[in-house]
Amino acid sequence: MDIHAVKSSYARWAPVYDKTFGAATKAGRRAAVDYINAQTGTKVLEVGVGTGLALRHYRSDLQITGVDFSAEMLAKAKKKVQDLGLTQVEALLQMDARDLSFPDNSFDAVTAMHIVSVVPEPERVVAEMARVCKPGGKIIITNHFARETGVLSVVEKLSAPFANVLGWHSDFKINTVLKEPSLEVVKKDSLPPMKMMTFLVLQKKATHHAE
Repeated sequence: MDIHAVKSSYARWAPVYDKTFGAATKAGRRAAVDYINAQTGTKVLEVGVGTGLALRHYRSDLQITGVDFSAEMLAKAKKKVQDLGLTQVEALLQMDARDLSFPDNSFDAVTAMHIVSVVPEPERVVAEMARVCKPGGKIIITNHFARETGVLSVVEKLSAPFANVLGWHSDFKINTVLKEPSLEVVKKDSLPPMKMMTFLVLQKKATHHAE
């Protein structure tokens, strides 16, 4: 996935995102936010904040920073924050998720909702998420991951060559986000629609030190 293809793809999708992909990924967003709201930490980073569909659901006492590479998506997110008076949102920043401009160990929780299969170099993105997460903190990922068998696995493989046009990798494998050595899986569940989505919680090892 080329970063310029991602940018142009989401510029096209931005006007209709909320009623298309936004509707299909609602369960994942709510699961991620509900999990974060139940934690004690207050500093949260949302990577790939998009049009800001999740922002209104965070606890009012949290400190939310959202980043996205798409200026068109961010413009819609900023309008939501202003229109709804979302005081828990501290900042919405245009940023490449492969190179987050935050110090190590900055956030209690980092979340990526349905974006790890749409970014270039997803392993690098997960590594950056781990870097900015505090030791013992949680990384919450919701995403579609490729199935190994069945009819849907065939469809995913056939769609794979069109990743730059569609804006996501249909054949994205879960092992891609499990390679980061500083993280361990603490929760993995299936989500609607039709259990096509996965809810994944990773914890940064408390003994891990950034190099």
